[in-house]
Amino acid sequence: MTPASISSDLTFITNEPDNLLGDRFGALLTDDTHFFDCLVGYFFISGFYRLYPALENVEKIRILVGLKTDRTAYDLLQKAKEQQELSLKSHAEAKQQVVGEILQELEKSHDSSQIQSGVEKFVEWVRSGKLEIKAYPTENIHAKVYIMTFAEGDRDKGRVITGSSNLSQTGLQENLEFNVELKNRSDYEFAISKFNELWAVAVDVSKPYEDTITNRSPFAHFTPYELYLKFLYEYFKGELSQPAGLDGTYAPPNFKKLKYQEEAVLNARKVLDEYGGVFLSDVVGLGKTYMAALLAQQLDGRCLVIAPPHLLDPDKRGSWPNVFGDFQVRQTDFESIGKLDDLLERDVTKYTNVFIDESHRFRNETNQTYESLAQICRGKRVILVSATPLNNTPRDILSQVKLFQNGKNSTIPNLKNLESFFAGLAKKLKGKDRQKDRELYFETVQANAKATREKLLKYLMIRRTRKEIEKYYGDDMKSQGLKFPEVKDPQPLFYKLSKLENRIFDDTMRLLISEFSYARYKPLTYYEGKREQRDVQSQQNLAKFMKILMVKRLESSFHAFRLTLGRFMHSYDRMIAEFQKGNVYISKKHINKVFDLLEEDDQEAIDKLLSEDKAERLKAKDFRPQLLKDLENDRKILRDARWTKLSQL
Repeated sequence: MTPASISSDLTFITNEPDNLLGDRFGALLTDDTHFFDCLVGYFFISGFYRLYPALENVEKIRILVGLKTDRTAYDLLQKAKEQQELSLKSHAEAKQQVVGEILQELEKSHDSSQIQSGVEKFVEWVRSGKLEIKAYPTENIHAKVYIMTFAEGDRDKGRVITGSSNLSQTGLQENLEFNVELKNRSDYEFAISKFNELWAVAVDVSKPYEDTITNRSPFAHFTPYELYLKFLYEYFKGELSQPAGLDGTYAPPNFKKLKYQEEAVLNARKVLDEYGGVFLSDVVGLGKTYMAALLAQQLDGRCLVIAPPHLLDPDKRGSWPNVFGDFQVRQTDFESIGKLDDLLERDVTKYTNVFIDESHRFRNETNQTYESLAQICRGKRVILVSATPLNNTPRDILSQVKLFQNGKNSTIPNLKNLESFFAGLAKKLKGKDRQKDRELYFETVQANAKATREKLLKYLMIRRTRKEIEKYYGDDMKSQGLKFPEVKDPQPLFYKLSKLENRIFDDTMRLLISEFSYARYKPLTYYEGKREQRDVQSQQNLAKFMKILMVKRLESSFHAFRLTLGRFMHSYDRMIAEFQKGNVYISKKHINKVFDLLEEDDQEAIDKLLSEDKAERLKAKDFRPQLLKDLENDRKILRDARWTKLSQL
């Protein structure tokens, strides 16, 4: 028989307009079609909806999967142009693999009613036995063969379609494919025989399909309680995966390993890894310095600790150097808050982690000290240690967060623009008077605080109160013999002043606030030469601090005020004497040290620092004459005769 005499009856199907494979199946799968058998490399349940209406009257459907259903894996293979095929090596492996593949596919499928109806119909037919699905476990199969068996006495035995289309949405109508419909009986007989041969040794995965869809996939039906449990799991799974305790950490002898401290360290490490910075903000007395030392042990790289000078004193048992030494935290340097400019003159790129104690001091972005700190922190992990990170306004928090987050492009979930968020909080408070609109004012403050906690700080801050520690960690503390002391309510103590004392107090307060110029602490405001504005501003700030110090001394006790008066008079005497010699000393270099000493109420150290020879010397003639006048007027006020009567009170 010559080739020309061979009978051919072929129909080509390409998914071009008016030539869709899905439509052809719809024409063939009529009431007369009893069986529909598929041998495919890839089968996607999410595309089943496209075909199932045509299968409603089919008596039996068998699907034999030769490769896998995982769309992601398929895409990766295509991108890498790998021509290898995946084999399911055993019945057990086939069932296990199917579960993962179904989940991956359904989690990535479009959320539509058509897909859902197709999935539901798939499950219904699997349960009824109308549809069976198997996976071929031993050989690589990459065929796409669709066999339709007609009823007895029909026009012919059946039809076969084979080619490039998988049983998927794209294979049925979207991709440009090349398929051929075989109508000869011999083609049908060969195809059904080979299919039955493979089907007989394939592994049944109908049950894994059904179980996965109904119990684990996005199309599963859950009770409200089950959804609640799922929500809790997703929300807390990060904490559930954390280790139960700190492994490989060193603690000094007799140190009590408290659960609340260990959990704080574990959570802080998680926050650091996620956002590059963390607040350690437990209330006072819970051991934040010890937590920081434990955290430092968990971090790689060199550490820098920035703290007020009195917390760096090696003679104080709980100072940072002593605590880090006790916990054997190596590769750590310690620097005073007042020496950040000096620190920048050295190499700060060697540090990976920066611990900042009393970080609330850096709530103002507009000063040079903050700018110096920001330069030090750039590109590093930042651990902010403060029991009171918010002092005045929500922007206190913003300034500290910007030490490790971009203010306009943060990585905080749903809060990309921190600047805009805090500007919105400020706008809500703008125009509300604390005295006139007291109730509305504090309602807004509370609402702003809540928004800051829920939208920002819950991601960045570790903060517990003593009551919370007692509630959740009380058993652990009790087992180690620890208990917080009971704090009684404060008892008011009232000063009872005589008429003379009351008059002196009122007059003194008026003089300190209204008439005393504090010129000794802000000489640059009188300087006629050129100076940087930040130097002038620093001295203005210092004068304000001194005013606050004097008022606090007066309110504290007459004795404390008398001592401060004596130091002030001595300081003024020396400055006036030097001015008359033609010299004015300023201490730009030590100005931040002065602020530290103010915090410690060390007036003697302040006076010594301001007047020592290391201070910068300027010529008195370069200052306006008003400086000497204000100095002498302040000294006159300090020597006021009425205050000598305080020694008798």
